Amino acid sequence: MSVQERKERERASRERLIVATARELAEQQGWDAVTTRRLAERIEYSQPVLYSHFRGKREIIGAVALEGAAEMAAALRAAASGADGRRARVAAVAHAYLGFAERNPAVYDALFQLDGGLAFAQEDTPEPLKDAFAALLETLGEVAGEGVHPALFTELFWSALHGLATLTRAGRLLPEGAEQRLDLLVERLAVL
Repeated sequence: MSVQERKERERASRERLIVATARELAEQQGWDAVTTRRLAERIEYSQPVLYSHFRGKREIIGAVALEGAAEMAAALRAAASGADGRRARVAAVAHAYLGFAERNPAVYDALFQLDGGLAFAQEDTPEPLKDAFAALLETLGEVAGEGVHPALFTELFWSALHGLATLTRAGRLLPEGAEQRLDLLVERLAVL
């Protein structure tokens, strides 16, 4: 292995450590606790080393979001592949989405609430974000209904899931109605 290859491998390893540490700190204490100073202390590198990877917190949030998008896409596809029939697939994807949001609140915030400097719904949208949407579209597109554009339907269904995720987390919805809400969403929006 050349010196250059070793340096590139070490740099990639440091970058993964920064992202993992930021994510862990955000999940434990919230994004306000994630500062470059605290990250530098936790990873035992100087702040200039951290800045050689990311220009600041915004880029770190973006890196966490991209990692989270890839994880979400995998979770959605796994849920869909384990379900039999259109209704079961839609329900499984909806449950997987809400479960991901509940288990990973800081990552979910990085994806959809915070400014990570990422473009959504544009030509220059990063691939992991496009793929997460594609993972929803694969299942939801087949239940959009005649004459309804599958991507438009997927955006609407996704918006409803996002609303459920954020309102539930904020304590704005009664916990005991969670299953009925999800059943209504699946039954009333999807053409099954």
